[in-house]
Amino acid sequence: MAQCDVLIKRARLRGVPDLQDIAVRDGRIAAIEPALTFDAKAVIDADGRLVTESFANPHLHLCKVWTLSMVEDEARENYHGEQMGKAMGAIEVASRVKANYAESWIVENARRAVALAAIYGNLHIRAFADVDSKARLEGLNALLKVRDEFRGIVDVQVVAFAQDGILREPGTKDLMREAMERGADVVGGIPWIEYTDAAAAEHIAFCFDLAAEFDKDVSMLLDDAGDPGLRTLEMFAIEAIKRGWQGRALAHHCRAMSLYPKPYLHRLIGTLRAADVSVVSDPHTGPLHACVQELLAEGVNVCLGQDDISDAYYPFGRNNMLEVVFLASHLLWMMSREEIERLYDLATVNAGKAINVPLKIAVGSPANLVVSRERDVLEAVRFHGEPLHVISHGKVVDLVRLKEIAGR
Repeated sequence: MAQCDVLIKRARLRGVPDLQDIAVRDGRIAAIEPALTFDAKAVIDADGRLVTESFANPHLHLCKVWTLSMVEDEARENYHGEQMGKAMGAIEVASRVKANYAESWIVENARRAVALAAIYGNLHIRAFADVDSKARLEGLNALLKVRDEFRGIVDVQVVAFAQDGILREPGTKDLMREAMERGADVVGGIPWIEYTDAAAAEHIAFCFDLAAEFDKDVSMLLDDAGDPGLRTLEMFAIEAIKRGWQGRALAHHCRAMSLYPKPYLHRLIGTLRAADVSVVSDPHTGPLHACVQELLAEGVNVCLGQDDISDAYYPFGRNNMLEVVFLASHLLWMMSREEIERLYDLATVNAGKAINVPLKIAVGSPANLVVSRERDVLEAVRFHGEPLHVISHGKVVDLVRLKEIAGR
């Protein structure tokens, strides 16, 4: 009899009429058929419950999780205010917490957040660490430690993120370079907060220079305010084309897009397609959001992110991507069964594509799987609870141990 590490019996797969068995061996899916006969080290009876790819969170400010008690409400009020006109002020207020940054407490907060991610089947996170004269490299060093601790359970991509700008924040260029030398996985920027368009363009060019030097992907927060004159998303996409960085440049937020004139929006969407730029939307963390339906209709890869967990910008969050899907369904008014299925993709396969992590249930694919408590996507989104089982890199995750880390 053939051997395998994990055998999932009677799984309900999306788009497949009959229940299937899934055999996992050496970290990959070895077979998918009804009634497989494998001798397995671990057997899970899904009993007709939904089994899907694991979730991915392409946008989380992991160095800031659970810092809400350290900041005032002013940042959130500015960020969530009418048309996000004071978004720049929100960033400046929120940055005050970084005066107290220390690797020790950031590690503990981040460990809780990453453990929660695993509990909810969220096995891939692009995690931002602020890098500037205030934060120094405290957050980055903390996230590198957490990344290494959770390797093989949750894959954490650490982003060296110039949250307060590059040109407007002296010394940030050197700190960003040092962050990459220390092992950061992604170069992160936020060009729209620079003082001029020329400075924003220089910000973008510097980040792409650094990415090319270290052969890394780029993630940037773009046009994250209620100003239809912001155009850094277009700058970013054009730079990705010029550098040959198609598929390696990820755009976050892009909220000003919702205020763009339609002719410009559709021209921009064509540029995004040409650049193979994915867009992360976090509609629950601000009153404006990217034009998700229009982007999807015109073939742009869109995904959902958690963004924040109990910090200056957002008081809630559990690293539970089904909760994000549930909220997005209301905020984007996507509630038909077809639209709910599409939103599920935005937290699984689309999110994986955005951070260059292939997520797919197919023979030969990495075995990163979630066994839901529910029997279809609608019910999974309705309850957005903890899955029964999580398989990461072909191994059953010890959820009891992770709940101890998360304090659950």
